[in-house]
Amino acid sequence: MSSISRRKMLISSTGLMMGSWLNASLPQASASESKKLPPFIDVHTHIGTTWNGNKELTADDLLKWMDEHGIERSVLLPLVSPESSSFLLLTEPALQAAKDHPDRFTAFCSIDPRTSVRGGVKGFKDIVQSYVDKGAKGFGEHKVGLPFDDPLMMQIYEVCEEVGIPLLFHMDSQRGIDEPGLPRLEHALGTFPELDFIGHGPGWWASISGDIKTKKDLGTYPKGKVTPGGAIDRLMGKYSNIYGDMSAGSGNNAFARDPKFGREFLIRRQDQLMFGTDYLQPGQGVPQFEMLAEMKLPYEAEVKIRRKNAERVIDL
Repeated sequence: MSSISRRKMLISSTGLMMGSWLNASLPQASASESKKLPPFIDVHTHIGTTWNGNKELTADDLLKWMDEHGIERSVLLPLVSPESSSFLLLTEPALQAAKDHPDRFTAFCSIDPRTSVRGGVKGFKDIVQSYVDKGAKGFGEHKVGLPFDDPLMMQIYEVCEEVGIPLLFHMDSQRGIDEPGLPRLEHALGTFPELDFIGHGPGWWASISGDIKTKKDLGTYPKGKVTPGGAIDRLMGKYSNIYGDMSAGSGNNAFARDPKFGREFLIRRQDQLMFGTDYLQPGQGVPQFEMLAEMKLPYEAEVKIRRKNAERVIDL
């Protein structure tokens, strides 16, 4: 029952026709409180050992955790650049896990743009296409120690656009490097309008706020109220090929630091946001579940964020 219906019933039962005090006192319940929400699709996980000191996360470990948390499907992201992790997570194990569990896992592929490849863009395209032919549904995690629109990076974007798969990138002050306002990302968005970019990382999520002033700020987890006019809000309004991956501490922080703004942003950009966790080792805490529940989003908005946007963009 909607909050409006409840107010009407209360007014009728008490005989009070002036209901302003009721409007102020009743909680604004969301439609998701009265409808059963579907399971999640998690667009950001890793199997293997990511950082030295971490525990290995096997495919079986991940499946058990997914079952415990209402996750129907997870996207497995390789990490192949030296800046991306302590140990390289190659594409082949992700593809194998997706082949073994096709109803639970989806694999992405990845290549470092500095890799020695014959034939330039064509050579990269041949490799990416071979991964797609084996089941890869996207490219990433693209986490490379180069400026975001470096010519080598732009070659990868060109390949992904030609092959027809989305690209999930990491951005901070050391990887996928940009400037305040994200002009390098905007250059790529405008150059490759048919490529769906999925943003992740401190540099991306810090830019939810309009007070980012330096490159160093793009590597931080800012606290306090969000300043309107953030770069990602502007880019999402201007470009239809940019999406946000809500995973990791950076994703949670973007919404938890200012819940009122965060909820408004989630509703405003409900067609361009995807649930993700960045789960990468057993026992890892994931605050996204609680954060999203506390937002009490309208049912349709939450369903889009939980899974529909991922189904559409990743072609699941």
